[in-house]
Amino acid sequence: MNSGSITRFKKNFMSETTIKIIKTTDRLPLMEAFHTIQGEGYHQGKSAYFIRLGGCDVGCHWCDVKESWDASLYPKIKISNIVSEAATQPSNIVVVTGGEPLMYDLSALTDELKSCSFQTHLETSGAYPVSGRWDWICFSPKKFKKPQPDIYRQANELKVVIYNRSDFTWAEQHAALVDKQCHLYLQPEWSKREIMIPQVVDYVKQHPKWHISLQIHKYMHIP
Repeated sequence: MNSGSITRFKKNFMSETTIKIIKTTDRLPLMEAFHTIQGEGYHQGKSAYFIRLGGCDVGCHWCDVKESWDASLYPKIKISNIVSEAATQPSNIVVVTGGEPLMYDLSALTDELKSCSFQTHLETSGAYPVSGRWDWICFSPKKFKKPQPDIYRQANELKVVIYNRSDFTWAEQHAALVDKQCHLYLQPEWSKREIMIPQVVDYVKQHPKWHISLQIHKYMHIP
């Protein structure tokens, strides 16, 4: 998706589509689902089954899954079928990600996952209100769309992508709002990792409440 199509998509597609697709409760636009290793944050290194939903209007310019933004590209799959496929996998952790998964009401999805004894993990920018039942919420705020207030008290993990030095100050602003038990992570943006990793290391050494999150799946070439 080039820059021109991204701009047109953000202006034309999501403004008309978001309300309509949020109302869909028995089907969700499934971009992909796959069994892999969680590569980031608190649960990195664990076996996990990922359910990636299509649709996002947050618009991070460094997003590595821009192809997930347009929900209309992906079939709307019955939730029961999504969960049935997850049940064939050996992992007991299911990570729901996107795109921005909270564009949809995820109550039915998590209810069915829970009925199969899955641990439910969510990865979100917090741009939409939280729905569903979650064992773990990874909140990764983005500057491009303001998070909803309810995410701060519900987040188990705050993961801030560090693209430039000003992001440290921005990260602290969000850290001041989450619950005291929330785990704090700074993650160097992948395309600038050689520049940002030394800065993140220095920052965490001086501010030990933070931990470093690296995208280990990329270093290890794990799909």
